[in-house]
Amino acid sequence: MGRAHEVRKVAMEKTAAMKSKLYAKYGKEIYMAAKSGTPDPETNQALKKIIEKAKKEQVTADVIKRAIDKAKGGSDENYSEARYEGFGPGNSMFVVECLTENVNRTIAVVKNCFTKTGGKLGVSGSVVHMFNHLAVLSMTGITEDEILEILVMNDLDVSDIEVEEEGITIYGEANDFNKLRTAITDAKPEIEFTTEELMWLPIMESTLDDEEDRGKFDRLISMLDEIDDVQSVYHNIKL
Repeated sequence: MGRAHEVRKVAMEKTAAMKSKLYAKYGKEIYMAAKSGTPDPETNQALKKIIEKAKKEQVTADVIKRAIDKAKGGSDENYSEARYEGFGPGNSMFVVECLTENVNRTIAVVKNCFTKTGGKLGVSGSVVHMFNHLAVLSMTGITEDEILEILVMNDLDVSDIEVEEEGITIYGEANDFNKLRTAITDAKPEIEFTTEELMWLPIMESTLDDEEDRGKFDRLISMLDEIDDVQSVYHNIKL
């Protein structure tokens, strides 16, 4: 199976831990989008996109409404983005993206996950150079020729296009995410995206052949998944 399959697997794993974690993740994102713009998705495109993604992952209407109402109510709660890089068991490397209102707390609990599984937290830049930050769009209901035509007509470049039975995945520069999505939806309003995210994808994948390392790796993933502040976890291990 190709890289598109692995991308979808990663996307599913990120949201498979617990419903409460999923609700907390989108609750924060919706709140911040509503607070930074207008609380109306019809006039706030960033909010509209996050709500669409939340609905696809079966986040309830009540969770979405509470997050928007919280922003409308003038809450002074504020979240900041934080990214941590770490070295896990064996030859595994991690990029952990967080959304937190207490950076000191978050870095402490993330560091603890790595320490307890035989890894260590790295400094900024120690791991990300081994990953590409890409706009990843997977979709159905469109052909490769149609994608190529859209890219040419809008003077857009992508680093790769992967075609599989499940659909098509394109990989572009992170800065081009909105341009790519807009160009595709303008040309094909009925398009359905199965993945539409910015992702850190490893330049080279690795494997864990040692059973003990694999056990520690799985435990590290599980521990990170349990942290409410953690939004996304990326690694270089081929599963």
